Amino acid sequence: MLNTEESALFDINAKLFDTHAHYDDAKFDEDRDEILQSLQASGVEYIVDVGCSFDTMEKASALSEKYDFVYASAGIHPNDAADADARGEEALQIIRSYLNKPKTVAIGELGLDYYWDDCPRDVQKKWFELQLQLAEETGYPVIIHDRDAHGDTMEILRRHPKVKGILHSFSGSPEMADELIKMGWYISFSGVLTFKNAAKLPEVAKRVPLDRMLIETDAPYLAPHPHRGKRNDSELMKYTALKLAEIKGLTYAEVCAITMENAKRVYNIK
Repeated sequence: MLNTEESALFDINAKLFDTHAHYDDAKFDEDRDEILQSLQASGVEYIVDVGCSFDTMEKASALSEKYDFVYASAGIHPNDAADADARGEEALQIIRSYLNKPKTVAIGELGLDYYWDDCPRDVQKKWFELQLQLAEETGYPVIIHDRDAHGDTMEILRRHPKVKGILHSFSGSPEMADELIKMGWYISFSGVLTFKNAAKLPEVAKRVPLDRMLIETDAPYLAPHPHRGKRNDSELMKYTALKLAEIKGLTYAEVCAITMENAKRVYNIK
């Protein structure tokens, strides 16, 4: 929880939509319910808990069933693509089974991760393509993970022009963001936007149209300044919204309202 001095920075009536969090993560095992039960009182109106492996898909779905304001996604993260590959068609059927649940709102997170390189790149690309094909078939939006793989990510996305969704915790160039916007994608900013060494992101934020910007935590990771290095949660997303407001020349409340509507639109939440 924010202290009194911190809370004074923010409009208490503004509501937040955390488009990407991982409350299924073990870092929340000791106080998960306590944290989630406190968030709505602090202005967090919606959360999407992102399933990115067979275990976390199940946990994310369970959280969405337990909490009215929590939704879920289902997909295979690039670092888990080898596990999916070993299961073959069964892996896709598992994702499909979660898409049939009423509070699953997206496929993902999926994509490429060349930073950790925990999985062979050809296998990552294969499961990236397979899940984009599933999105084409089902019409669900997708949540893209792209770390140190911008060129290959764009090449694959260009092959699937009908698929739309979110580039989560965007880390690419302003020019990459420009192309994605033209292709119909949304750009999501995490706490990294507040980091002093995030040289490119403020320029990206300046260029992203108001109707394509989103905010997220990636909780428990990427806590914004001045809480960098601590466990992240959805209330701390207020600092990301405040930084985005500063860059865009908007009020904090305006950024909250705009990103709320954008998130509800991309996730088809009425």
